[in-house]
Amino acid sequence: MSEKIRITAHAKANLFLRILSRESTGYHNLETAFCLLELADQITVSRTQGTGVTLSVQGADTGPEKENLAYRAASTVLESIRNPFAVHIELEKHIPIQSGLGGASSDAAATLHAVNKLAGEPVPRHELLQLAPRLGADVAFFASGCPLAVGWGRGERLFRIPPPKASPVLIAVPSFGVSTVAAYQLVDSAHDDLRRGAMVLDEDAFRTWGGIGRLGGNDFETPVFGKHPELRELFERVAETRPLLVRMTGSGSGVFAVYKSEEERDAASANIGSQGKALIKTSTRNSPAPGPEPVFG
Repeated sequence: MSEKIRITAHAKANLFLRILSRESTGYHNLETAFCLLELADQITVSRTQGTGVTLSVQGADTGPEKENLAYRAASTVLESIRNPFAVHIELEKHIPIQSGLGGASSDAAATLHAVNKLAGEPVPRHELLQLAPRLGADVAFFASGCPLAVGWGRGERLFRIPPPKASPVLIAVPSFGVSTVAAYQLVDSAHDDLRRGAMVLDEDAFRTWGGIGRLGGNDFETPVFGKHPELRELFERVAETRPLLVRMTGSGSGVFAVYKSEEERDAASANIGSQGKALIKTSTRNSPAPGPEPVFG
């Protein structure tokens, strides 16, 4: 059994996102479509002496250790197997924080699989997938590993859809982030009573990026753009480059766009310019995310 496991934690984009209702608990019911991106964090989990979890992060300030979702995911697996050992998590961040790309949730899902693998996989896959929503709604999608899925409820109820071909993506991330909590507060203040019907979804609409682009937008965009007009300006600049699809990434603050070719994406990047923002070139995935791999030597 390996003493060290490495895993890739991919970013996601919401191809559309509709907020259907708000529960009395304060949670919101959604209808959305997730897709995986090649952009990813890298995670290494090692077995160490003693008990408990330690965490080191490179590339971003993710806040207090015990509030990090990867830390919580590792603790969740160790508690569930009732034979805890100590693990150290090395987290190399490439996904911008508070960008709507799901970095923290993806780190959590990857860590669930990695720690379980390190322990000899005592938790069956279906049970591991049940642990994921306890950490966060988006964690369920990442834990599934599938490249594209429609999500309902809080995002934890998933239906896999065959993805279109992998295509070039440009992500524009402004110098500020938008927290998910703050984004929902903006939605709630803009809508006193959320009661919207779900769309009728035809699988054929998911065969092309143009078809997906016609399924609808992102309900976070209007309230978040109202609070951050500079983000609306960024969205409009990206849209002017004529992508197949352009959306704000989840609850923001990033904007992602899908293009026909790398040449069109690279031309769009040059036209938009990087002043005051980060421009990330990546692509969508049309194959499942790779699982944890042992590290030897």
